Amino acid sequence: MNFNTKNKYAFVKHRKKFFWFSLVFTLAGIILLSTAGLNLGIDFKSGSKVEVLADGTLTEDEVYNHFAQAGDGYEPDDVTLAGDNSEIAYASFIGTLSQDEIADIQTHFVDTYGNEPSVSTVSPQVGQELAKNALISVLIAAVGIIIYVSIRFQFLYGVASIVALLHDAFFIIVVFSIVQFEVNVPFIAAVLTIVGYSINDTIVTFDRIRENMRHTEDIKTFDELAAVVDLSLNQTLTRSINTVLTVVFAALCIFIFGGEAIRSFAFALVVGLVAGTYSSLFLAAQLWTVWKWKSIVREKNKPNKEEPEDLEPEV
Repeated sequence: MNFNTKNKYAFVKHRKKFFWFSLVFTLAGIILLSTAGLNLGIDFKSGSKVEVLADGTLTEDEVYNHFAQAGDGYEPDDVTLAGDNSEIAYASFIGTLSQDEIADIQTHFVDTYGNEPSVSTVSPQVGQELAKNALISVLIAAVGIIIYVSIRFQFLYGVASIVALLHDAFFIIVVFSIVQFEVNVPFIAAVLTIVGYSINDTIVTFDRIRENMRHTEDIKTFDELAAVVDLSLNQTLTRSINTVLTVVFAALCIFIFGGEAIRSFAFALVVGLVAGTYSSLFLAAQLWTVWKWKSIVREKNKPNKEEPEDLEPEV
């Protein structure tokens, strides 16, 4: 099969640029996480969340003022508005509220709005357990994916896929560190969703590469292998872009119109979708190309055991 088709993008040609971009971003992300860190919600550290329901529209300043009136020192660390008319407010406190503090707050809002606010509390032990379980769930998903891809395709495909998935997850975490959106349980759900979406996009790309490799004669040079990968990426490029755009539009609608309660979830989806498309086209396939060529070279350099050994000359 002739892979020197016209009007196609030479992705593999620029593989080093993609590698350098990902490496620089990773190093910058590590520095950022070690300094700025993440805005962890009470799901992952001890705290209390108070849900206030009013008859009319609430504002953040109004909610802060009511908590100040409820008692000295009752100042939420964060207030999020929700509902069609912003009639619901979620006030988060770092550190658990005592029973007396909860009683004071509930009494004040019952007198003000006629509705008793609900209070949920997460202890330090529960927060640590949630964080641990979230990490374990991501690791289990990664291990399951690499096993499946290794069986369905080859081990090199599986390793490249996992590198791309880790890249996507890290990309989302770094962006959340930059914008300081709250990291909570919906954020973990978004990361796992992106893991599933990204591996699907990567598998479609790898499946096309595998099909084209089957119709290729013995590859003798790196350029021949690169031509196969470039053709495969160009064949799946339109499908990948169209798919991610449709999902991004839906996630953006959720981000804009879904309310504060799921805004971080929608934002993580948007970031992860972009990162997943990038990693499938510019990272996973490029890594596989480099590793596959090294594997081909090793196979070619292996001594042929079927060839008879040279006989020593007779004296």
